[in-house]
Amino acid sequence: MNPVNYLYLAALLFAIGATGVLIRRNAIVVFMCIELMLNACNLAFVAFSRMHGNLDGQIIAFFTMVVAAAEVVVGLAIIVSLFRSRHSASVDDASLMKL
Repeated sequence: MNPVNYLYLAALLFAIGATGVLIRRNAIVVFMCIELMLNACNLAFVAFSRMHGNLDGQIIAFFTMVVAAAEVVVGLAIIVSLFRSRHSASVDDASLMKL
């Protein structure tokens, strides 16, 4: 399979994720769309790495996965805190948590 096809797939996944972030109001769905965008970037990094014949893109993709794992921990903690205080996972209610 041609590596350019993987880049098309990465662009499609990124577009779906960006659309989900812009349209949806549920924090968990927005969070999943951000993860989809990060996975699309990882796919693009690996495809470019394969096209150029080196491992730099795969190493960057690995570090991106580490950052995504840390983001999951912090993001879910914020979502759980928001849900416990407001009984809603809406992004619109997040601004009400300011004191």
